Amino acid sequence: MKRVLHISTYFPPHIGGVEQVVSDIVDSLKGKYEQMVLVFNHEKSDSEETIDGVTIFRCKPNFKVSSQAIALGYGKKLKSIIKNFNPDIIHFHFPNPYAAHFLLQCKTNAKIIVHYHSDIIKQKILKKFFVGQTKRLLNRADKIVATSPQYIDHSEFLYKYKDKCVLVPNCINENRLAMASEDIEESRRLKEKYRDKIVCLFIGRHVPYKGLIYLIKAAQYIDDNIVIRIAGNGPLTDELKKQADGSDNVEFIGKVDQLNSNFDSCDIFTFPSITKNEAFGIALAEAMWFSKPAVTYYIEGSGVNYVGIKDETCIECENRNVQQLADAINKLASDADLRKTLGQNALKRVEELFTFAHFKENVNNLYEQVINENCD
Repeated sequence: MKRVLHISTYFPPHIGGVEQVVSDIVDSLKGKYEQMVLVFNHEKSDSEETIDGVTIFRCKPNFKVSSQAIALGYGKKLKSIIKNFNPDIIHFHFPNPYAAHFLLQCKTNAKIIVHYHSDIIKQKILKKFFVGQTKRLLNRADKIVATSPQYIDHSEFLYKYKDKCVLVPNCINENRLAMASEDIEESRRLKEKYRDKIVCLFIGRHVPYKGLIYLIKAAQYIDDNIVIRIAGNGPLTDELKKQADGSDNVEFIGKVDQLNSNFDSCDIFTFPSITKNEAFGIALAEAMWFSKPAVTYYIEGSGVNYVGIKDETCIECENRNVQQLADAINKLASDADLRKTLGQNALKRVEELFTFAHFKENVNNLYEQVINENCD
C-alpha cells in the first residue's frame, strides 16, 4: 500500500475551508493508501492521535507572524516523519510558507502534489519574500491541484505551470447537509417567523474579503419586505454592527449550530466576497445544494464565478458596486419564478460537479496519474 503524507496548516476539528478539503482528501483515499497528516496545533502543545487508521501529528505553535503559525520543532518533526514513514506521495497544501521552507530542504524521492488553494494576497509586502520559494515549490511539484479553471488562468503563478495543473473542485458534504428532524422543525419555525419577509442569508467569517461592508451598505436600498440575516462572527463583527445600527432589515444572528435549517428557510443567499482570498466558495455551493439563488460579486480569477454561473444560478454584480448588489437582491425578492429557476439550476450544478462522489473520483484519478507517470 502506497504511503501519503498530507502537510497543511490545520486539520479538523479546527474549522476552515482548507481544513475541510484536507479531511475530504483523507476520506477519499482511505483503504487505498496508508496516510499521515502533519499540521500545526490550535492548542499550545504537541499532539498525536490516530483517527480511523490515519495518524495526525499536530505541532505546538510558538507564535504567529501574519497568520502563519511558527513551530520551532516543525523542521525536526517533518524530517523525522519523512525518514521513518518514507512517503511515496507528499500532498502539500499551499499557502503555508513556513512548512514549505522545511519541505524544500528535505531529501526525499516522494512525488509531490501541491494543492494550490490561493495566492498569498493579504500580506502584500511579506509575500514578495516568498516569490522564489513558491517558484521552487511549483518547479519541484509533480502535479499542482487547482480548484477552478479561473485560478489556473489568473493566479500570480499557476498560469506558468498549466502543464502540471489538474482541476479538482472542492466539494460539499452531503451527509452534513442532510436535514435532521430538528433541522426540519427549526426551518419551519424560521419560515413562520419571517412569513411576510424575503430572507437573505449570509454565512461566513466577518473579515474584510467577505465584503460584508458592501452588503450592509446595500441594505439601505433594498425593499422593506426584505431582511438580511448575517451569521458568523470575526474581527469585524463589532464594526459591522455599528455600521448597521439603526437598520431595520439587518440582523446579526451570530454563530449558528443549525446551519441546514438556515439554508433551507432562506430565499436568497448573499455572497458578497470581493477578493481572490475567496478562492472557491464552499458556503455558496452549500446554499446551491438547497436550491437557493445567490447574489455575488465578480472577482477576476476567483472560483466564486465558477461555482456560481452568472444568470444561470445567480445574479453577478460588479465588484464592490453597492447599488447593483441592492438591485440584484430586489430583483430576486420580487420574482418568485426567477428565484425558483436559478435555484433549480444551482442544485443541478452542484449535483454535476461539487458532490463528494465527484471529488473522491477526481482525487483518486489524480493519485493514479502521479503514481503511474514516469514509473519506469
